[in-house]
Amino acid sequence: MTALDCDVLVIGGGIVGMSTAYAITRAAPGTRVTVLEKEAGPARHQTGRNSGVIHSGIYYRPGSLKARFAVRGAAEMVKFCAEHGIPHEVTGKLIVATERSELPRLHGLVQRGRENGIPVRELGPAQIAEYEPWVRGLAAIHVGTTGVCDFGAVAARLARLAQDAGASVRYGAQVRTIGRRPSAVAVRTADGTVLRARALVNCAGLHCDRVARLAGDDPGMRIVPFRGEYYELVPSRASLVNGLVYPVPDPAFPFLGVHLTRGIDGGVHIGPNAVPALAREGYAWHTVRPQELAGTLAFPGSWRIARRHWRYGAGELRRSLSKRAFTDAVRRLLPDVTADDLIAAPAGVRAQAVLPDGTLVDDFLISQSPRIVHVLNAPSPAATASLPIGREIARRVLETLRAG
Repeated sequence: MTALDCDVLVIGGGIVGMSTAYAITRAAPGTRVTVLEKEAGPARHQTGRNSGVIHSGIYYRPGSLKARFAVRGAAEMVKFCAEHGIPHEVTGKLIVATERSELPRLHGLVQRGRENGIPVRELGPAQIAEYEPWVRGLAAIHVGTTGVCDFGAVAARLARLAQDAGASVRYGAQVRTIGRRPSAVAVRTADGTVLRARALVNCAGLHCDRVARLAGDDPGMRIVPFRGEYYELVPSRASLVNGLVYPVPDPAFPFLGVHLTRGIDGGVHIGPNAVPALAREGYAWHTVRPQELAGTLAFPGSWRIARRHWRYGAGELRRSLSKRAFTDAVRRLLPDVTADDLIAAPAGVRAQAVLPDGTLVDDFLISQSPRIVHVLNAPSPAATASLPIGREIARRVLETLRAG
């Protein structure tokens, strides 16, 4: 038999891939782990392009992986950042109802928070002003366990800790082919390097379904990329927001709506909206990859989403194309904001798993086939939940190694 290069190959150097490598080296010291990342450094996509929020877990269905891992992960992320000197702050956040029709949903979040073990305080208009003097609403809830951090720095630190424990991280290593035999998995990278391992973990994020198909597995879903566009407040107006302010989300969607986030740098980010991206890494309207776009358009689930949710999508598109419309959405929470107060900020792309019937996969989705673990849906709050997600993947892949 050909000698193996390592025990576990991890494809993807975002925060979930790095957390997985870290967790494997901690749970089973001496296990040889190699991370393959196509970019020149870690966390260049979802991890490094989000709003940096440590989510409490209040939004997620009790008992789901998102709920369990976000609640646990938020506390662990704060502890990890503190131990390793990574910028972070536990700010708490407000979820604000601005219309009477939102009040039942706000109350539902109170119940959900309590079911998930999250401390929640209900507020009236005067109490909202105690936290956020410039925010207006009919009612709100305060969630004290929410915070902000630098997830890119967390991913880089996890990579270093894994390397210190013997793992190898290879940047500029794009996987082109995957081959499988009963006793091993082999990958070939773009430069022709072949690496063989006893098991493989697919943490490829925006490309995870494509990697699953390279391995010969049917993922049963497709990544449909949604671009999230952000603005930020001009520095002279940053004092309008003290912490984190969210609208009441629509339960039909995994997106949380345009929200206000004071980051660790003191700047206030506003967004994101959610519009279809024209490429998996389509961070601007002019970024179009015809082959990827054709794949999205050929997928039946894309059209079923469009038919089912066209009203919601039209609103998101309007806010993307019109700064005035985006400003109007912000003014629901922060009436004193004007379009002149907003300056464009870098966008992100959410890797959203969609089923062929058009269902947006709501929970984290992890699947297995012989010698492979696929992470097929890990958008927000995956950064918050990355430490427990990494341990769960490590548990599964180490069971595979023990089974031979």
